[in-house]
Amino acid sequence: MTPPAHRPLRRLLARCAWTTGTWLAALVFFFPVLWMVLTAFKPESAAYTRTPHFVFSPTLAQFRTVFSHGIGSYLANSALASVTSTVLALILAVPAAYALSVRSVKKWRNAMFFFISTKMLPVVAAIIPIYLAVRDLGALDGIGTLIVLYAAMNLPIAVWMLRSFFLEVPREVLEAARVDGATTRQELTAVLLPMVLPGITATALICVIFSWNEFFLALNLTSFRAATIPVFLVGFITSEGLYWAKLSAAATLACLPVLLAGWIAQRQLVRGLSMGAVK
Repeated sequence: MTPPAHRPLRRLLARCAWTTGTWLAALVFFFPVLWMVLTAFKPESAAYTRTPHFVFSPTLAQFRTVFSHGIGSYLANSALASVTSTVLALILAVPAAYALSVRSVKKWRNAMFFFISTKMLPVVAAIIPIYLAVRDLGALDGIGTLIVLYAAMNLPIAVWMLRSFFLEVPREVLEAARVDGATTRQELTAVLLPMVLPGITATALICVIFSWNEFFLALNLTSFRAATIPVFLVGFITSEGLYWAKLSAAATLACLPVLLAGWIAQRQLVRGLSMGAVK
């Protein structure tokens, strides 16, 4: 049995061990991102070497090259497709989640399974009919096509997440609103939405990230006018080899908007993802 005098010391050592292990794990996962950013400021000769160069003269030449290749239009396309599709997905997912959580809907389990089953279909198996339908509609290389497809892609996840957030709202609050004469629209807009706003923010951020990172649909359904940032990154992989420094600079610029969005919404994101964790 441990003497009482040694217990504080053991707790301190255990806390230091957990803290050290957490920082080491974070550094291991963060190191590829750090190396990507460092490589973006290297000349190409220092980036593609067998021995890593930690000491080098930083340069902005790679970023100037990336901007000269027109990365701005690709970033704009990604931002437009991601944000607009997320808004569309939330507009459809909020009433659906409300009906599947607060209102009594018959066979709601079947509906939820249908939503999630759409994510089980590999997109490569559906690309041919999607391509033919988009081609016949004359919508190839259109940003509207990506918006509709990204909204459909994120809708099942949004419904599942929002339903779990709606279920965390105390039923007493809804009953009090109904006693006060609140209509269905008022119950949703004035009572539920303000209470689950952190959850909506978390859902929106996840939908934006999924849309921003989507590559397969953008590669097959766009060519230049509506191409997104993942398609732009592939342009630095040629038969002549990989341009590591330029690719790292483009990837850094591609990651920056999502990282900034996550940093700005981090408080709402943590609150949303932890809703219902403590009773």
